[in-house]
Amino acid sequence: MPREQIRSARILVVDDQDANVQLLARILGRRGYANVRGLTDSREVAAVYNEFRPDLLLLDLHMPHQDGFTVMDGLKASIPPGSYFPILVLTADITPEAKQRALSIGAKDFLTKPFDPIEVLLRIENLLETRFLHLALRDHNQLLEQRVGERTKELEQAHFEMLERLAMAAEFRDDQTGQHTRRVGETAAILARNLELPRDQVELIRHAAPLHDVGKIGIPDNILLKPGPLTPEEFEVIKTHTTIGAKILSGGKFPLLQTAEEIALCHHERWDGTGYPRGLRGEAIPLPGRIVALADVFDAIISKRPYKEARPVEDAAAELQRGAGTQFDPRVVEAFLAWTPDPRQTKDLLRVGTRRAPDQ
Repeated sequence: MPREQIRSARILVVDDQDANVQLLARILGRRGYANVRGLTDSREVAAVYNEFRPDLLLLDLHMPHQDGFTVMDGLKASIPPGSYFPILVLTADITPEAKQRALSIGAKDFLTKPFDPIEVLLRIENLLETRFLHLALRDHNQLLEQRVGERTKELEQAHFEMLERLAMAAEFRDDQTGQHTRRVGETAAILARNLELPRDQVELIRHAAPLHDVGKIGIPDNILLKPGPLTPEEFEVIKTHTTIGAKILSGGKFPLLQTAEEIALCHHERWDGTGYPRGLRGEAIPLPGRIVALADVFDAIISKRPYKEARPVEDAAAELQRGAGTQFDPRVVEAFLAWTPDPRQTKDLLRVGTRRAPDQ
C-alpha cells in the first residue's frame, strides 16, 4: 500500500479532553497525516462524520453527553452496509467488559491510556491499510460488475439478433419483404403496453412475437406457397407450424425463448375454443398468445400479399371488433381500439424495420 495514500487518510479524533485531542493531532501531524479533525463534544460526531467522511475514527469511551458506545451505535445508520470503517478506541478504562463491549458494537481495535505513540501509529497504519484495501477491492468488484453487465447486454443483443434472423428465415418463404414478423412484434408490444403490462414483459413480447411463425420452416413449399385454396388435408399440415415452432423453441432456459415457444404454439388458438392446435378457450390461452393472435391477423389484413390487396385500417378494426369474444380476447380488442392507429401511423408501421412504431 503506497505510503502517500495512507497519509492522505481523513482521521477524526473524538475526546472530551482537548489536551488529548491536541496530543493525537501532533503525533499524527509529525507522521505526515494532514487531514485530521478533532472534536471534544461527542454530540457533533454524526454531523461531522457525514460532512468529513473520515477513513478512521479515534474514539474515547467515557465522555459527557454521549459516551463512546452511544457514538458507535449512532454511526451505524451512516456507515454504508458492507463497508469497512475502522474505529480505534483509546480509553483509560482497562476493564475487560469495556473492551469486549466496544469491540462487539463496532470498534476494530482497542488501546488503553496512557498509550505509546509508536504503538498508536502502528495500529492506525494497520487499520488504514485494511480500509484502503477494502475500498480497492470494492472498486474492483464494481468494475467487474460493470463489465459483466456490459457483456451481458452484448450477449442479449446478439441473442435478439440471432432470433430475429431465425424469424426472418421462416418469413422469407412466403413474405419476400421479411417485415411481417417485425410489424407483428411492434403491434404486439403496443397492445401489451395498452393492457398495462410491466415494461419488461412488454419488451419480452416485442422480441418474442416475431418468432410466432418460425414453424413454417417445417412446412413443404407445395403447401405453404400454394396459390389456390388448401384442401382439408393440406390445412392440417399448415396447422402443424404451431407445434413445429414450439418444438424448435422448446427447452429454452431464458424467458425470451420460453415466451416465444408459448406464442408459437398458441397464436392460432381462439377465445371461443375453436382454434388450434389444442383448442384452448378463454384465459386458458396464455396472454402473449392472445395478443399475438390479434397482431398477426391485423397485419395480415392491412398488408398486401401476392394473392390479395391490402385493406384499410378501418376494415381491419371492424373485423377485429366482430371477432371480439369469438376469435379474440375482448380485452385485447379493447387495447387495439385504444390505439386506433391513424393512416400515418399505419403507413409508418408497414415500413417498420429495426425502428419502433411511431407511438413508442
